[in-house]
Amino acid sequence: MIQKTQVALAIAVCIALACALASDTKTSAASAAEPTAVLVELFTSEGCSSCPPADALLEKLDQQPFSNAELIVLSEHVDYWNHLGWRDPYSSHLYSERQSAYASRFGVDSYTPQMVVDGSAQFVGSDAGIAQATISAAARNAKLPVHIRSIAIGEQGELTLQIEAGPLADSGKGRSAGVYVALALSHAASSVAAGENAGHRLTHVAVVQSLSRVGAVGKSQGFSKQIKLKPQRLSDLHNIRVIAFVQEAGAGRVLGAAERQVPAAAFAPHS
Repeated sequence: MIQKTQVALAIAVCIALACALASDTKTSAASAAEPTAVLVELFTSEGCSSCPPADALLEKLDQQPFSNAELIVLSEHVDYWNHLGWRDPYSSHLYSERQSAYASRFGVDSYTPQMVVDGSAQFVGSDAGIAQATISAAARNAKLPVHIRSIAIGEQGELTLQIEAGPLADSGKGRSAGVYVALALSHAASSVAAGENAGHRLTHVAVVQSLSRVGAVGKSQGFSKQIKLKPQRLSDLHNIRVIAFVQEAGAGRVLGAAERQVPAAAFAPHS
């Protein structure tokens, strides 16, 4: 009787261990298969006749065609083509300056359309083949954890965000890296009346409305902070996505990124 009990107990233990190992294997596989966040920036302009194909490519990338990558796209409209007869309504000199910083780092002139992946590679923004190869390579790199933990809407339409990011890896080159937050219109469109794209209706995704540095992470210190941002118009709230990313100084590498739409629950006070 004792022997039978011991045998039964041994069998039960083996089954439990097998289940635990199977569970661990599944967890590891799921973790390994979890897509890597990759930041894709497109510098574009509605005043540039070469840009619509790049805008269309960014829209395709926004539909998440990579199984191993979560693509976080940003459409940054520069202002230096506004003199051609059409003032791009989404343009800002801030994005021209950001592109200029990349140009200095990469040793190229500013041009449109230009795509930059994870702050590490640049190419003509309409080149789907190079985009695929560059994004696939970027998805194999380890990233810092970045999280947008919560989003709430205040009485005046301001967004309150809880942003978190992990510390730099010991193997990193710099002592610190900046934490940035962007608000972007998920979808936008213009009927262009003048300039190189006159007569065309142009559509865009993830059009950056604002981009600001909100803090930094270091070798031994992460980032956790509640910040407030306000869309340009209250009516934009249903069309806003929030992007947070960590980037090395000097328009350097993007070390981690995250994105969230404004959740439906956040609109309760305004319904």
